Amino acid sequence: MDREIDRRTVLGAAAGAAAGTAAGVLGAAPAAAAGPSAGLWREFRADPYRHPQIPYVGRAGFRGGRAELPRHPVAADVRRYGARPDGSADAAPAINRAIEAVGRRGGGTVVVPPGTYRVDGIIRIGYDNVVLRGAGSGRTTLHATRNLTELIGPYGSRYGGTKSSWSWAGGLIWVCPDARWRSLTAAIRAQAWPFEGWTGNRRDEWRTLTTVDRPARRGDWTVPVESAAALRRGDRVLFQLADDGAHSLLQHMAGDVAGAAGYPWADKTKLTSYVPYEWPCRITAVDRRRRRVTLDRPLPLDARPAWKPRFTTLVRPVTGSGVEGITLDVVETPQAQHLLDKGYNGVALQCAWDCWVDDVTVNNVDNGFLLVAAKACTLRRVTVSGRGSHHPYCCREGSHDNLVEDFVLARATVPAPAGTQLHGINVEGLSSYNVWSRGRMEMGTFDTHRGMPFANVRTQITVDNTGAHGGDATAGPLYGARFTHWNVTVTNQRAGCMKIDGVAPYSATVGISEVREFGQIDVPDFSGPLHSRIESYGHPEAVHPRNLYEAQRALR
Repeated sequence: MDREIDRRTVLGAAAGAAAGTAAGVLGAAPAAAAGPSAGLWREFRADPYRHPQIPYVGRAGFRGGRAELPRHPVAADVRRYGARPDGSADAAPAINRAIEAVGRRGGGTVVVPPGTYRVDGIIRIGYDNVVLRGAGSGRTTLHATRNLTELIGPYGSRYGGTKSSWSWAGGLIWVCPDARWRSLTAAIRAQAWPFEGWTGNRRDEWRTLTTVDRPARRGDWTVPVESAAALRRGDRVLFQLADDGAHSLLQHMAGDVAGAAGYPWADKTKLTSYVPYEWPCRITAVDRRRRRVTLDRPLPLDARPAWKPRFTTLVRPVTGSGVEGITLDVVETPQAQHLLDKGYNGVALQCAWDCWVDDVTVNNVDNGFLLVAAKACTLRRVTVSGRGSHHPYCCREGSHDNLVEDFVLARATVPAPAGTQLHGINVEGLSSYNVWSRGRMEMGTFDTHRGMPFANVRTQITVDNTGAHGGDATAGPLYGARFTHWNVTVTNQRAGCMKIDGVAPYSATVGISEVREFGQIDVPDFSGPLHSRIESYGHPEAVHPRNLYEAQRALR
């Protein structure tokens, strides 16, 4: 550990010096100095879609960051389908019958009146525009008695070994397209461990709609295509980028820092299995004469010919559905040994787009809120409580443009057993442009779980930094480019995963508490200059604007 800290210190100093040079070119204060964050914000505003260190996340969340969530009319009461609010019988079949009936009629709200409902099975939302709404997280409780291993079966890892994939997948409330869920669970039962993402159980279950035939830049809203004949306004599609033999796409995700050229990409087999990079997007305009399309968000990366940029099909996602006003209270069991979770999991959103969770608490779970191949979803007023969790908040498998705000990770009610792990707010697997905002973390950490996520923001958060990041070594770098930590109060002064100017390329650490290194495990993946920035160090109270996401949203 001492050797790792020394390496981090040395490389961090080099990166800091380089960042100071870069800052001087941009007309900002040197990175090593505590400079006014307002200047960095003005710099961002001058070029919001292509800033080198700060990503544009102003459209993260449900329908581009819409502040008000929809209120679908009430279409069913679970009691009329047989659910009892006194916990005397399994209510899961009745709740699922209500959801199914409303979904088949085109959507609406399924209400769960005050009370405690025992659920011995999985609650599934597989239809568009269906909301499961309790009377409030303090009034409606679903008491879950069984885990996903019991309900579906053991779930091994497609990467081998004896791990349980329930350690990072699936939920006892599971929002996932019905057909996708059925094929996924059928594969699990057959022990043909599936791909969990946007194209089905295999990576090649898609077809090309059109290719991008001229280069386009990160930040472009309009993209040139070979033909727009197969595209219509409103279409939901995948933007795909493949890597080349030199792994130049992965280097680009790392900000094209010099050290990325010498990084051993070829032996990072788990990372390379995440490629092609897949970014779901919606077509907002089609110009067939000029052969170009306009997107609902700016391009997340350059589109270079070497990466065979294209628009493709994807599985039909769930859209417009939500879970509100509920506590999911799981029967209390000891936390499992690391990577052997049985699947006492909370709420999972998988292949979900423009969906939400609001005013929901999960208690005594293995894993709390899971975004698995999720797009533009909002988690608001969500809490993880009870005995310790492995992944309280998880964002993985190509999840993009999601928003988690007003969230709480409560201190564990019992000591963690030996051999368990606590992470915190997790992001991995090439996930990008996600935001965690206005949070209180009484334990855990900012868990960047390898798999080179990039362009993610954590802002206006208070954290007692007690957790550790995770990630298989074959999953590659901890950070890609444009990670931003903005207005972060660290109550125990631990630097790990908080102050990232010495470990993350082209990153920004702005307005965090003064911290020091102890118990560090995060070390730089790339040698040489990282071109990262640090501003208002030690002064979160002075940062301007206070919340980076809200300020970006106001720019529109």
